[in-house]
Amino acid sequence: MATFLYKLGRLSFRRRRYVALIWVALLALAGFGAASASTATSSSFSIPGTEAQRAFDLLEQRFPGASADGASARVVFKAPGGEKMTDPANKAEVDKVIGELKSGSDQIASVTDPYTAGAVSKNGSTAYVSVSYKVNSMELTDETREALQDAGHAAQKSGMTVEIGGDALMVIPETGATEIIGIAIAAVVLVITFGSLIAAGLPLLTALIGVGIGVSTITALANVLDLGSTTATLAMMIGLAVGIDYALFIVSRYRAELAEGREGEEAAGRAVGTAGSAVVFAGLTVVIALVGLAVVNIPMLSKMGFAAAGTVAIAVLIALTLVPAVLGFAGKRVLGRKARKAAEVPAGTEGKPNMGTRWARFVLRKPVWVLLVGVIGLGTVAVPAASLEMGLPDDGSQPTSTTQRRAYDLLSEGFGPGFNGPLMVVVDTADSSDGKAAAKQVSDEISGMKGVVAVTPAQFNKAGDTAMITVVPKDRPSSVDTENVVHAIRDAGKDIESDTGAEVLVTGSTAMNIDFSQKMNDALLPYLALVVGLAFLLLMVVFRSVLVPLKAALGFLLSVVAALGAVVAVFQWGWLGSLFGVEQTGPIMSMMPIFMVGVVFGLAMDYEVFLVTRMREAYIHGEKPGQAIVTGFRHGARVVTAAAVIMMAVFAGFIGSSEQMVKMIGFSLAIAVFFDAFVVRMAIVPAVLALLGRRAWALPRWLDRILPNVDVEGEGLREQLDETPGGDAGGERELARV
Repeated sequence: MATFLYKLGRLSFRRRRYVALIWVALLALAGFGAASASTATSSSFSIPGTEAQRAFDLLEQRFPGASADGASARVVFKAPGGEKMTDPANKAEVDKVIGELKSGSDQIASVTDPYTAGAVSKNGSTAYVSVSYKVNSMELTDETREALQDAGHAAQKSGMTVEIGGDALMVIPETGATEIIGIAIAAVVLVITFGSLIAAGLPLLTALIGVGIGVSTITALANVLDLGSTTATLAMMIGLAVGIDYALFIVSRYRAELAEGREGEEAAGRAVGTAGSAVVFAGLTVVIALVGLAVVNIPMLSKMGFAAAGTVAIAVLIALTLVPAVLGFAGKRVLGRKARKAAEVPAGTEGKPNMGTRWARFVLRKPVWVLLVGVIGLGTVAVPAASLEMGLPDDGSQPTSTTQRRAYDLLSEGFGPGFNGPLMVVVDTADSSDGKAAAKQVSDEISGMKGVVAVTPAQFNKAGDTAMITVVPKDRPSSVDTENVVHAIRDAGKDIESDTGAEVLVTGSTAMNIDFSQKMNDALLPYLALVVGLAFLLLMVVFRSVLVPLKAALGFLLSVVAALGAVVAVFQWGWLGSLFGVEQTGPIMSMMPIFMVGVVFGLAMDYEVFLVTRMREAYIHGEKPGQAIVTGFRHGARVVTAAAVIMMAVFAGFIGSSEQMVKMIGFSLAIAVFFDAFVVRMAIVPAVLALLGRRAWALPRWLDRILPNVDVEGEGLREQLDETPGGDAGGERELARV
């Protein structure tokens, strides 16, 4: 592989104008496709194999006009002090709002009157209007949302408090500002790392071109492939991360080759042949992690994974072709003034040891202590992960400054916390001899359950074979007590089905969230096993070792569990919550652990492959194990540190978001990269390798014969070049025939 990539790097360097033109043309083509594509409406959210999904599907079939998966909103009114919502003046204001809502949009399916629907609190202080829409929240137009937000303005002038809750106001959080901050910090770190504006700008430029092509392609195909807007956000986040990383690795190796006195084309060829091999395998691990999201069997998540994996593949191709082409334009200016002067120093002159060299020598002197401190430290941080509770955020986790949160609190005060997440019980009486009796039995059974405060009478469809019953739990939607109520209804439903033949299903947003969380929880271990197992095999091929990939996988698991512990401590327990703007503690978002595993695993393997490949390269070429560790750190520590700081900056920018979900993802990814890069890769990895010595690089003979030799270190390439008269002249002649 190294030989092929060496030729590709030299070809891209020499034919740089054509290579650059091809990538710019691809960017323009993708941009044109995105600009001319119709706006994506939404990505249909479904959770195959769950009871809540089966109930939704049944409602769509039996209640065709009910828009079971449509968006909903609640306009909550609170009367001024000393007044009641039943007072004539307040009642007239509510009637006006109902009229405004009905005439405000053609996407509205129904608007309830609180005075006929029993939606006035017992003390008369609070009332709410329920609004149902024909389409889901992602398909609502801006005009519809504006009409909803403007509906209560007149009532507010009369002294009433009016707040709006529900998923109708849910929009994808704007992240443009945080991305710009992340890119700005990345630029500063790159300038400090390379000491050259040209070298710093190159990884940013190529990463942005890759992300532009990837995101534009996703936007162009969004309607055809039913991709949601979050898909492009995920692809952008990961594409930017790996795009900068991969370009950084190759530019760094190119600079090292120039410093050794090689000419530009030869330096580019060797950089792509060695660092490029590491990029290919690092990219493969990221792709495995993202494509592996299909294991969860949630279509939306699978599509997000595939789209992000495509963006990573583009980043790898750009690193192997566009980066050496742009290096051809930059020439030796990529070194910066100080580095150019240093390159003029005669070969063999010992320079001052850099920070990476000094740190590696320290670890070699105290490997046991470094290992113990790293493992015990991460183990301590991981302790809270044992208390992990997963769920999905609702309006109760929104900042108190939002109308959704204030509406949530008003409903809790006036009607009880459970009114914010009613359960919908669907009774399929098609196989029952007496459907009405079966539905009544269900209502009676649920009414007597602990944790239930209200049960509405059953509403049958026109055919009379399906009934809907609304159940209001006592506690808030995300509480354990509400989850217990859902399980209790489902358990009782099995007995009722055996008695009457009527099937009882529980759905609604609260039940859907519970089922989603359970599905994600069940998928976590299989996903981990798949991703870590495949990557273990891949790394075994890369490093020709059993212990090195085993250490890499165990180190990754340690950093992920530690990151989960930190997330639980901050977002579930509230430790240091005010520092990160956490206003409401609660369960950890269900998708977050799997999402974090996928993204961080890919980045962790980037650092592992780049750092340890350089160590193995030195070992293969005759250095002792300890010296090989020092060599790997001398060449790789600065680059890996810069890459990790950049990624932390990009992810940490999302902590400033007002959305709890985005804030949590940003924090979890930033802290996980910190643990993995600085504790695992920089401390635990060299300590373990120092203790293992030559055994780290051992491979049983029978396994050596089975595994393909991909020559990531460029051993075969170096032998070929050394055999060639003049070092690379033969390579030049061979390339001339390409």
